[in-house]
Amino acid sequence: MKHFLLSRRTLLLATICWALGFAVQAQPTMKEGYITVPGGKVWYKVLGADKPGIPLLLLHGGPGSGSGSFEGFVALADERPVIMYDQLGCGKSDKPDNPQLWTLERFVTELEQIIAALGYPKLHLLGHSWGGTLATEYLLTKKPPTVVSLIQSSPLLDTKRWVQDAERYIAQLPPAQQKAMRLYAATDEPSKQAYKEAVTLYNRRHLYRNGPMPPNPTFGMQVYETMWGPDEAQATGTLKNYSRANDLKKLTVPVLYLCGRFDEAAPATVAYFQKQTPNSQLVVFENASHKAYWEVPEQYFQTVRAFLHKQK
Repeated sequence: MKHFLLSRRTLLLATICWALGFAVQAQPTMKEGYITVPGGKVWYKVLGADKPGIPLLLLHGGPGSGSGSFEGFVALADERPVIMYDQLGCGKSDKPDNPQLWTLERFVTELEQIIAALGYPKLHLLGHSWGGTLATEYLLTKKPPTVVSLIQSSPLLDTKRWVQDAERYIAQLPPAQQKAMRLYAATDEPSKQAYKEAVTLYNRRHLYRNGPMPPNPTFGMQVYETMWGPDEAQATGTLKNYSRANDLKKLTVPVLYLCGRFDEAAPATVAYFQKQTPNSQLVVFENASHKAYWEVPEQYFQTVRAFLHKQK
């Protein structure tokens, strides 16, 4: 009996060790650090750093939202390195108090220097929202040989169209909220509260439909307001006249467009972009809005994985 108990304990110990070893092995190897760019240092993290596939570099939205919402992309780090970084002015990166830094050209230079510092010979790019703006501008102006494909996830590629879609969405709000959406410059407390509630309702419909948005204490508000505006529906910043719709035909890499059915990057507009883009395809996720990678993660990551498998 003593021998039997010892054998069982030995077997149990071996099983536990095997399970722990498997769990450790299954966890993607991670590394992180900082890279110096114009204006300061930016934080980056690589998930699945030891994996053999062509890396996927993620460009977050905002401008100024940070990469914190990208943690779910670990689902793709079983095959390839998945790289995220916080653009200057938000997240774990430096946050200089200098509105003159917040230009599209500087962010393109930042991206160029990050890619050079990482040193990968090939990359896939995924830009979400404003990240799609950044990815497109980088490809069109720098023509990098390292980028082998592009994923445009709910992209901002034409501000006029974005605002037109927002106006249509605002018209679907209750009358009181329609009026309150215009009160972003109000100074009295009742108007400010009404505006805040209207923006919350708008965001619940078109930004993130699965409940209240998680808090983002490292959001770069100075970057956002300088480049975009007071809220998602109204552009008053330096991107208010931005458009690359007529230049999408110049993209030479395979492109996957993604958006949600209720996305502020409206499906009809994203379909228009896709039709202007050679060697491209479009997938619209039902029951999702702007944060499809949170709202329907299984469908989202399966779609991205299948697209990446087709690229060399």
